[in-house]
Amino acid sequence: MPLMKSWVDSANAPDHPFPLNNLPYGVFSHAGTEERCGVAIGDMILDMAAAEEAGLVQVADEPVFDLPYWNDFMDLGAEAWDTLRTRLITLLAVGSAERAAVEPHLVPMSEAAMHMPIAVSEYTDFYAGRNHAFNVGTMFRGPENALPPNWLHIPIGYNGRASSVVVSGTDIRRPWGQLKSPDHDLPAFLPCRRFDIELEMGAIVGTATDGPISVQEADDNIFGYVLLNDWSARDIQAWEYQPLGPFQAKATATSISPWIVTKAALEPFRTDTPEREFELLDHIKDVGPMLYDIDLAVTMAPEGKEATTITRTNYNQMYYSAPQQLAHHSTSGCPMNVGDLLGSGTISGPTKPERGSLLELSWGGKEPLTLNTGETRTFIEDGDTLTLSGEAKGDGYTIGFGTCTGTVLPALEDPYKR
Repeated sequence: MPLMKSWVDSANAPDHPFPLNNLPYGVFSHAGTEERCGVAIGDMILDMAAAEEAGLVQVADEPVFDLPYWNDFMDLGAEAWDTLRTRLITLLAVGSAERAAVEPHLVPMSEAAMHMPIAVSEYTDFYAGRNHAFNVGTMFRGPENALPPNWLHIPIGYNGRASSVVVSGTDIRRPWGQLKSPDHDLPAFLPCRRFDIELEMGAIVGTATDGPISVQEADDNIFGYVLLNDWSARDIQAWEYQPLGPFQAKATATSISPWIVTKAALEPFRTDTPEREFELLDHIKDVGPMLYDIDLAVTMAPEGKEATTITRTNYNQMYYSAPQQLAHHSTSGCPMNVGDLLGSGTISGPTKPERGSLLELSWGGKEPLTLNTGETRTFIEDGDTLTLSGEAKGDGYTIGFGTCTGTVLPALEDPYKR
C-alpha cells in the first residue's frame, strides 16, 4: 500500500511517523483541557472529544472519546474499530469535503501533553524472544542448558503489576531491594546497583473474553501495539527469582509509548515467526503471519549529554507472536479484560549490536559499553535517559510509534521516610 495523502501537509513526509496510513490513538491534554482521546496526524492531534461533540464522528449512542482512556471505545469491538478508521481517513484525506469542519479541532502536537492511552486492567510480561532467552540462560547456566525444557513449546510469562505501568516521559526512581552479593553470606537491603531496560513491544487486548480462545481469535482481539520498556533490577532479580520468577525486580515501572498503533496500520508489515525445532500443539500453532517487520532501537543519554544508540533490532525476531501469547494465556479459562497489556519479552537479534538489554550488551557487566561521550556503562547510572523507538517502512511512508523514554533518578536516601 502506498502513502495515503492528507491535507495535513506534515503527514505526507516519507519519514514522518504519523501519516494518514497510521492514525495512532493516544490521550492528551492541551491549554487547560481535561485529558481526552486524540488521533495523531502529522504534527497535529485531532481532538476526538471535540470532533465527537461536533458530530463529525459517532461510533456509539453515548460519547466515548471525552474520557482519559480508549477502553470504552475498544470495548465496542472490531466493527467499531474499522468504522472509526474509515471515517478518519475520509475526514483527513486530500480532497475531504469536511476539511473546514475538522480543522478547528486540530491541536499542535508540540503544545500537547501526553498521558496514558489506556487504563491498564492487567499486565502480563512474556519471555518469548529466543536470542534473549538463550543469552541470559547461557550467562547463568551455560549454553547447553540455556533454554529450559518447556521454552520451545509454550510462551513463558509472569503476571506483572498494572499499577506500575507508566507513560513515556515519566521519570523512574532507582529502586531499593534485598540483594545478596556472591561474596556475602547474607543479603542486605540496598539501592539497586544493576538497573536495566528491556526492549519490548506491548499488545493491547481490545475486548473481554472468559474462556480459551484460538490464535486467530486472539489476533482478532488485539486492538493495537505500543513500545514497552520493562525496567529491571537485575541484582534484586538474581536473589529473588528462584523458584517462582520475577517479583519486585520487575515492579518498579514499565514504560509504554503514548500512541497505540492499530493492527490495521501494521497490516502491510505482517511476517512469520521463525522455523521451529518442535511442532507446537494445535492450540498455539501459527495460523498465518502474526509478527510484524518493525525496526527498533534504543538510545542512552547521560545527564545533559548527547545520546548514543546502543542497540538496533527488529520485532520479527520474536519466537512467539502476541496472538500466540494471548491464546496461551487463555487456555486455563483465564478471563482477559479490555485494556489488558501483554509485554512481548525482550527483543534481541542474533548479534551483539542487536541485543535488547544492558544485561546482554555488557554480558552481565563483563563487557562495558563505550558511549559517544567516551563514558562507559555496564548498567544504567543515575541521570541516564533511555529512549526506545520503532518504525515500519512502507512504500513512501513510515509507521511510527513515537518514543518511549524515561530518565532514572537516584534512589531515595531513606525509602521509608515520610
